Parts: sequence; C-alpha cells; structure tokens
Amino acid sequence: MGNQLSSSLPEDWCTVDMVNRYTFCPRLYHLMYVEGRWEENSYTLEGKALHRRVDRIDQLLPEMADSEKPATDPAGDDPPEIARSVSLADEDLGLMGKLDLVSCDPEGGEAIPVETKRGRVPAVPLRTYPPERAQLMAQALLLRKHGYRSEHGYVYFVGSRTRVRVDFDEELERQTRATIQAVRDGRSATEMPDPLEDSPKCWGCSLCGICLPDETRELRASANGKNADVGSDPRRLYPARDRATPFYVQEQGARIGKTGERLTVIKDGESIGETRLIDTSQVVLFGNVQISAQAMHLLMDKGLPIVHFSTGAWFHGLSHGMGIENAYSRAAQYAAAADPRQCSRFTLPLVHAKAANQRALILRNGSGEAKDRCVAAMAAHLKTLDPTTDSGAPLSPDWLLGWEGQAASYYFAAFSSMLKTGELPDFDFTTRNRRPPKDPVNALLSFTYALLVKECLVALWSEGLDPWWGLYHRPRHGRPALALDFMEPFRPIIADSVVITAINTGMVKPRDFETNSNGCAMKPAAKKALLRAWEQRLDQIYTHPEFGYRCSWRTILRIQARLLVRLLRGDIPTLPWPVVR
Repeated sequence: MGNQLSSSLPEDWCTVDMVNRYTFCPRLYHLMYVEGRWEENSYTLEGKALHRRVDRIDQLLPEMADSEKPATDPAGDDPPEIARSVSLADEDLGLMGKLDLVSCDPEGGEAIPVETKRGRVPAVPLRTYPPERAQLMAQALLLRKHGYRSEHGYVYFVGSRTRVRVDFDEELERQTRATIQAVRDGRSATEMPDPLEDSPKCWGCSLCGICLPDETRELRASANGKNADVGSDPRRLYPARDRATPFYVQEQGARIGKTGERLTVIKDGESIGETRLIDTSQVVLFGNVQISAQAMHLLMDKGLPIVHFSTGAWFHGLSHGMGIENAYSRAAQYAAAADPRQCSRFTLPLVHAKAANQRALILRNGSGEAKDRCVAAMAAHLKTLDPTTDSGAPLSPDWLLGWEGQAASYYFAAFSSMLKTGELPDFDFTTRNRRPPKDPVNALLSFTYALLVKECLVALWSEGLDPWWGLYHRPRHGRPALALDFMEPFRPIIADSVVITAINTGMVKPRDFETNSNGCAMKPAAKKALLRAWEQRLDQIYTHPEFGYRCSWRTILRIQARLLVRLLRGDIPTLPWPVVR
C-alpha cells in the first residue's frame, strides 16, 4: 500500500494520507512510505470496505461559477454539488490527494471536505483526533489552490453515524503546513524515527509487529545498563500465532492451480487438496510438483514465496515477487559483512546461544552418564566465550567455528541419551553424518535442518535482507549463508526437538525409512509425519526468553528477523538470541 503510493510520486512530494500517518506516528509513516511496509488487520480491512463506494469512480471538482455571469438561482436555494473521490494537487506545496467527498457550492465559491472514518466519535474535547484534523486541513489547502473557499470540514464517523465539524483556524493551518514539509523531508530519510513511548496508539496499529516499539526501547535501555522506561514489560502488540501457515505439497505428479483466491491441487484429474490464500504464508514443493503460471502470478502478487525442494529435501531455490523495495537494509547488511568487528559482534552471541540451547535440550531430555558428562563439559565450554565481548581485536571466524564445533561434539556425543528407542535399535545414534545421511536419525535431522533453513530464508527475505550474504558463514555460490547464520541458535530448540518428539512419540517408525549401503532415505509416510510434528512445534506457544510475553516459535523467528534488520540499521544496539532454560 505505502510503497505503491510513494513510488508513483515525485521524490519531494507527499500525499494527504501521508500527512495523516505522520501526524499519527512518524515511525509508522517511515515504515509505510519510506520502507514500503504494510500489513492488514481487521481495522484496516474495515476501513477499506468503507471506502469502496468512494473509490468506485473518480469525479471532477465542479468548476467555479463565472462572477460576470448571473447566478442561475439568485435566491441561492440550489442544493450543493457532491463530488466523490476527487484527485487534486498543489505544485507549490508538493501535495496531492484523493478527497473522499466534497460538498461544493460553485455559485458561492465554497467547498467543504468530508472524510469518512470507521468507529465512533471519540470522547475527547474536540471530538476528533489530530491526524483527522490535519488530513482535512490538507484537503482544504488543495481546495483553496483550486479557487474555492474552504473554512471548515467534517469527519463522518460510521460507527456513530455522526458528522463532526472541524474549523480550519490559523493554528491548524500552521501545524499542517509544517507537517507537510516534515513529510516531504522525511521521504529521503534513511534512519527510522524513534518509537512512541508506551503509547495507546500502538494497540490496533497494523504495523506494530514490524515496528516493535516496546522491544526496541527495552533493548536500547538494556544496552545502557538501565531498565526500559516503557511503563511496564514489553507489550505483545501482535497475535501470538500466525493465522497463515505453509502449504506443503509432496505428492509426485501433482499440479497446483488457482480458483479465485484459493489454491487447488490436482492429480490425474482429481482434486487431492486445496487451501485458501488468506490461510497460506508460503507454498512448499517437494520433487515433481507442477504449479501453473496463474497460481505463481497470484502468489507473487500477494507476496507469498514458493519454496522448491528435491524429493529428498535438498533445497533448490525460492520463487517470489518483488518483495520489499528498500535498498537501505541490504546496504547495511553488506557494510556489516565487510566489517570484521561488526561480524564478530553479531556472531559471538549467536554461537554462544546455540551451545546454551544444546546444553538446555540435553538437560531437559537426556539421561544417564552421557547426559551428566555433556552438561558438565558444555557448562565449562560456555565459560570460555564471553558473548558480550566488544573490545580488542575481533575473534576470527575460524576460531569461532572451532569453538562451535567443539560444543557440537559434546552435544552429539550425548544425543542418543534423549532418544527413548527401547526396542527400536534402528534409531540408535552414534554420530552426526550427512550427504547422504547413513541412518534414520540423521535422515530426520537433515530433513528438519532443511525445513529450518527454509523458514529462516523466508523470514530474512520477507524483511528485505539478502539470505545469501552471511556475516558468519562465508558467502558461497548457491549457499544461503545468512539463513545458515540465522538458524544456528534455533537448531536444537526447534529442529532437534522435532526429531526427538517424532521418535519418542512413535510418529515415525523404522518401517518409514529405506536404508542400504549408499545411505538412508525417508519414505513419504515419514515425511508427512515429520511435517506434522514440525508444524506443531512452530505453532507451540512459548514465553519469549527476552521479552516475557507468550507467542509461537514461528512468530519468534519472524520477530528475530525484524530485530536483525533493526540491528544492522542501527535502530537497536544489540541483538539477543532466544536461549531456553
């Protein structure tokens, strides 16, 4: 929404809607019109529905009456002319807008703008809020530019079925002109304005999950060694769970098409599955699955990626639309990747969090002497790396890889202590192997790691970052290095946890695998069972280790990607990684 409007404007112009957004919250304006971010919620959808009649057809502003000609109705009893969806512009102000409704009196030279808003009349002294008054005043400036006299307007509140008068006095005009100039100046800004402080405006804002106002303020305060001054703990201003989830298709020979806003899966002329687009966050294809051009175009238009895997879950690539058209985040990413100090500052807490989560998983699920040895060894190992180190020469990536590898050796030596195999020796685990995996446990681990890379890649791409250019893993052709960076702390608490659950609860069984001297492959039954366990894990509600509110693991992944952008752009000084206890 915001990027479409701002991209069609001259660089130093603004719209009436921008004036409204900036008055409401400068950070919201920046996200919408500078960075091109937008998300719908029930309030924005209701507002769109209210404006469908207004936006149905564009009308012209009536021409002013010629003062030299006699009036057609000397008594002045003609009803006012009503014009809807009127587009106007003022080159001097650098302002343009589409007015919902204008009540015009061409004979008397007066025009009264009327703005429609959802909800009821607010219980405040002026019965309107500053953004609504600024929006009407900006419309009045456009009407005056076109020769009309405009001294007041109305806000029509649908919930109350009431019009509230707004008088255009000198102070409102002065403030609105200043806001117009601030909006025009802000279009070229590269730094995001500060978030609002414990503001009730954040409740109901469709971009609160992208803005992260309380989280930003807490991380800034924590870095300064003081409590976040946000009035209370961070508020969870967004849903605990995503309504939309991935749509997996692994039936070989199937074809995906579209019917309206619905995806359909057909094989041999019969429908074998379908999903509504509103319930879909991404489409994941395994092996020989076709997708029509019409379905691809629809998904790209909606900003939904298509992820391509081989039958054996090798990641092939991603099909997507334009995505976020903002170069500043990628520029900051590339600059950070070229700075060894920034890379070290990013990587230290990353690998430390991964090892801490590995130890926590063993502590929770392991048993016997193997568990005790691993827990003690990893506790000592964690003390050899301070994740807050920010002085002296940065640690080399090779040293950090070695430190991470040592932690992994302790962890996988005790991994079998978490598996309740009983009479299922096929699930015995001795060591991590891959390409191809040699046993069922390693096959499950490889599959879940591929799914985790996919989730991280989509999360990073959705925030406008380059998943192929890492800060820890060295960039290499065809390797999503930043996604590999990003997934490290989540390997044990998401991917490994899914494998342990699938084996210990009997969701997968030895008969679901095919093993020979060349390796071990999962049969379709194992993949379906593991995908079910995977989605259950990502949908599981967990208390966020840093912010204290409850949300799903899929939401935590998305929030972490957004915080990474904030770190790279300098909006927050540090990026803590989730560590479970």
